[in-house]
Amino acid sequence: MTTAENKNELVAGKMTKQEFKSGFWRSCALQGCFNYERQQGLGFGYAMIPHLRRIYKDDEEGFKAALKRHLTFYNITPQCTTFVQGIAVAMEEEASENKEFDASSINAVKTALMGPLSGIGDSIFWGTLRTIGLGVGLSFCMQGNILGPIMFLLIHNIPHWIVRYKGLEIGYTQGMSFMENATESGVLEKFTVAAKILGATVVGSMIATMISFTTTITLNMGNYQTLALQSVFDQIMPKFLPMVLAVTCFQLIRKGKKTTTVMLILFLAAFVIAFLEGLAIFAPAA
Repeated sequence: MTTAENKNELVAGKMTKQEFKSGFWRSCALQGCFNYERQQGLGFGYAMIPHLRRIYKDDEEGFKAALKRHLTFYNITPQCTTFVQGIAVAMEEEASENKEFDASSINAVKTALMGPLSGIGDSIFWGTLRTIGLGVGLSFCMQGNILGPIMFLLIHNIPHWIVRYKGLEIGYTQGMSFMENATESGVLEKFTVAAKILGATVVGSMIATMISFTTTITLNMGNYQTLALQSVFDQIMPKFLPMVLAVTCFQLIRKGKKTTTVMLILFLAAFVIAFLEGLAIFAPAA
């Protein structure tokens, strides 16, 4: 097969391999022109250009109208955008062939998919895979192992590229039927819940293994008797203080405190605790 024939080989429907690859790579620039008016709209329109050129190759006005459609407000988890892109391509093909087709429904479908796909994408890629990648990567980094950043990038990006690549094909060939089947069967909801649970589990294990927070405060009870507070905390719950510290920082951030403010609070708290340890009412730890 010649190079020209290979480029013109159909992926599915009317989309060629060359067009597929061009649309796929352009989707990676989704947030290149991110702004607060249209957010990812310009990036999505840029990714659609090779598809629209093929669909409206003999209709310049149709191409302009279609491109204008895809420059409107758009916002989604970047890894999920190719699925919507594939559906949009299939709908644009229908719009170009069927004059009775309502072209405004294309943006309506895009808008309808942004919320559900972002919920799934954020849970999987930002809430789960990134957290797992950080947990694995940090464990290597703490040992001075170069595999730390490598493992983080692989765990987060291998699923990303697979989903982005296959998403364009699935969206184009199966489109809305894929989403409807996944939603009606309950698979989508179960997968999202499972991803959230896994992410929460990983965060919990990271708190226990990576946050080191203990106290050396020992109370002088009189008659040469002392009480080490750390032993009391360990009897209540191992890693109790790291959990309290993590939850406190989380609550401060939820209330709108900046991370720099939280770090300053921790810095001052460390000084206060060190000062208390030096007071006469405390005895040195055994």
